[in-house]
Amino acid sequence: MTQPVIIIGSGLAGYAVARELRRLTADQPMVLISADHSGFYSKPMLSNALSTGKTPESIINSDAEKMAAQLKIDIRPHTRVTAIHNANKTVLLSNNERLEYSTLVLAVGADQVKLTLQGNAMSEILTVNDVDDYKRFRDALAVKKRIVIIGAGLIGCEFANDLSATGYQVDVIDIASQPLGRLLPSEAGAYLQKKLEDVGVVFHLSASVQSVDRIDERLLLTLANGEKIETEIVLSSVGLTPRINLAQEAGLHVNRGIVVNQLLQTSDENIYALGDCAEVVGKILPFVMPITHAARALAATLAGNPTPVFYPAMPVLVKTPACPTVVAPPEAGRAGEWQVESDADGVTAVFLDDGGNLLGFALLGQAIAQKNDLAAKLPPVLG
Repeated sequence: MTQPVIIIGSGLAGYAVARELRRLTADQPMVLISADHSGFYSKPMLSNALSTGKTPESIINSDAEKMAAQLKIDIRPHTRVTAIHNANKTVLLSNNERLEYSTLVLAVGADQVKLTLQGNAMSEILTVNDVDDYKRFRDALAVKKRIVIIGAGLIGCEFANDLSATGYQVDVIDIASQPLGRLLPSEAGAYLQKKLEDVGVVFHLSASVQSVDRIDERLLLTLANGEKIETEIVLSSVGLTPRINLAQEAGLHVNRGIVVNQLLQTSDENIYALGDCAEVVGKILPFVMPITHAARALAATLAGNPTPVFYPAMPVLVKTPACPTVVAPPEAGRAGEWQVESDADGVTAVFLDDGGNLLGFALLGQAIAQKNDLAAKLPPVLG
């Protein structure tokens, strides 16, 4: 009897591998195990669901039963893998069942970074990392209008735009001096900030939250500089941390993420990882396109054709309609400098090395029309 490929995780990465592998082989048994409902949906849709008229329920495209029938796989919703026993190639489930695998795929994603703050309302700080989180967030929004977002990164800015565009009073706090501080040069960050302010977003930058307290019907945030902000909801969006505990307990090599080579293979030759949990040759890329490329390569490998993953240049679209933005940041640590041109219609920023070679770019406003031309000139992210 052929043992199944077991996939842990029902997010985009898990389902993408299952879909690509089924496309290549009709008879390979697969089991997909997930701690949640296992419905298939696009997680990036959460941060602009209000303005696109989506409810938490309508975001889910297919439930677990439909996905199981479509992909001809065994799906185990509401089930956790509590241990991986590499020596005998088994996983232990939360119901004490043991399953054998031929190959194990870790697609376990990442957690929202948890803030450590003072105050009596820490438990009331919300995060949105999946559709169940988003439903709780929408339930809170149904009866309230004021919200503070901690974090002016990509997801924080997307939520800020979505909320302000649909009638909410939004304050955004970040320790950086500009929104998208890790992705944009300062002039581009200032342009994005102005466009979001034009639709009602209030920024508190170069600032950090010291405490969150419940006072009657409101929440009071006290910043390190002494400023106080009253609100009704606090949403934390300060980044992601790859889920590495299960892999670490199994003795796999971990660093910031689960360490894999270009075949997406961990330190155990029968275990692979991809998506937000994986550190691929030193890179953690928590975006959709890297998952798509990784899933195709891994499926080919699992089907018997070892295929290293290749990452071309992959510009990221930031869903801020108030200021259309596309970024392809240069690799961390690369020498070079930003050259920025801007006018009332947009910003074109290119990152060039000493030889004039394009290593990254940021386009805002009407300048996003240049995306394809510039992307064609970028080196691959992983060749």
